[in-house]
Amino acid sequence: MNSLSTLPAEFRSWKHGVNSALKHAVVGVLAVVLSSCAAMAPRSPESAVKERAQARWDAMVKSDFNAAYGYLSPGSRSVISAQDYAASLRRGFWKSATIEKVECGSAQSCEVSATIEYETMGRRTKTPLRESWIRDGSEWWYLQK
Repeated sequence: MNSLSTLPAEFRSWKHGVNSALKHAVVGVLAVVLSSCAAMAPRSPESAVKERAQARWDAMVKSDFNAAYGYLSPGSRSVISAQDYAASLRRGFWKSATIEKVECGSAQSCEVSATIEYETMGRRTKTPLRESWIRDGSEWWYLQK
């Protein structure tokens, strides 16, 4: 006689609510665990470089040269200050940039192919661009030449 139908209605309702809440909690915990496992999965060098190269160009398009400076390799940053780097660039010059392809010739270096759009003398122009990225430690950096 342990059937739910013999229990008072208030208790059956309360028990259903607890079971429902428990199910939602378990699903939530599983979602967090699975997403953290996915986040810990190693990314390919190509995808890591593509993401960083696009973020750097997004900063350039926004004329956020301090953010763009943060993507320069440690060696590049050792020879040019953030202030000098920003002073060497023109605000509003770049209009858009798209990273087309990343090719990694080794575990320490990649070549990025991009298409950039800029404005000069009142005309917008799209042009291909190649740039080098290197791994230093656990991170990828733009190698300014």
